[in-house]
Amino acid sequence: QVQLVESGGGLVQPGGSLRLSCAASGSAFSINIMGWYRQAPGKERELVATITADGRPNFADSVKGRFTISRDNAKNTVYLQMNSLKPEDTAVYYCRSYHISPRSDYWGQGTQVTVAS
Repeated sequence: QVQLVESGGGLVQPGGSLRLSCAASGSAFSINIMGWYRQAPGKERELVATITADGRPNFADSVKGRFTISRDNAKNTVYLQMNSLKPEDTAVYYCRSYHISPRSDYWGQGTQVTVAS
């Protein structure tokens, strides 16, 4: 069974940077799409970025040019590099590992990112 463990969250000032990591268990990591999602208080969970098994990224418009997603299949780890952080980036960030066919969908527990002075 796949287990996802996020790390790297914390408090950062506006304009600062954080790097989130998501370590995944399981041998199917390399074929799964990996993604980062976030949920702010009172808001729905939203896509931040995804990366396919062959390394193609996709970003939400709100983070394009500021965030970078990458993966290291050898380490079963996906990263989210967050630069030029804004207060509106404050949210719990969740890691997701999924595959369409055969179906597979796993979520991490989330890590808090707070952008404030």
